[in-house]
Amino acid sequence: MDKDSFDAKAKRSQVVDLPKQGSAGPGKISNMAELGRMTVEEMAERRIVHPGMPQKGVLNTFRELRTQLVKLADNRNIVVMVTSVVANAGTSFVATNLASVFALDKTKTALLIDCNLYDPTLNALLDVEPDYGLTDYLAEEKLDVNDIIYATGIPRLRVVPVGTHTEAGAEYFASARMRNFIDGLKARYPDRYLIIDAPPIGVWAEARILADLSDYVVLVVPYGKVNEAQVTAAIDALGEEKLAGILFNN
Repeated sequence: MDKDSFDAKAKRSQVVDLPKQGSAGPGKISNMAELGRMTVEEMAERRIVHPGMPQKGVLNTFRELRTQLVKLADNRNIVVMVTSVVANAGTSFVATNLASVFALDKTKTALLIDCNLYDPTLNALLDVEPDYGLTDYLAEEKLDVNDIIYATGIPRLRVVPVGTHTEAGAEYFASARMRNFIDGLKARYPDRYLIIDAPPIGVWAEARILADLSDYVVLVVPYGKVNEAQVTAAIDALGEEKLAGILFNN
């Protein structure tokens, strides 16, 4: 790898959520600095959808999911939680690509928040080990929101990694600091869509707490690996008013 490539990778994982100096205000997409750019090969390696990918059916599925969520939200920005019935259902894959297709729209931005304490995977979007993450922010009052938001190399897409304090997730997520964190992120940019990668609703209590902080929930069902009773129980736990839809993942 040459020096320019190395520098680009290092830069794109820095925190870049602050508005540019001299801008008109914090609620503008144009204020969001872009540092490095992830290559097509890197996106393919990470299984991230992008316009030039050969699997157009996958890309169009996520575009349709985005369209339906925007329609549900009546064009307001929203918080969407992605959870599953059981573990290893592909929740992080769905959450990452849902955030990615929101970011494909040049009038929108997306923030992907890793709340999957027991199987965190979103660090793979970064090329450096993050200093802090969500649970560090929730545990340490000295940290600012901008200490935990990282560029991904995908324009208009940011990520909040899970952090190091993963021993008391339910208590962290139920805290007033967590609610203020979500509400503040949603309000900061009116065109920002927040995507939460959550643990399975059928396994961990944290998913129910996170559902209360979300506007809508996408439930991932691994095809052929769960029964109807498990799906019904998951829907009941989430509440039908929160459920945006069910995505069968094979």
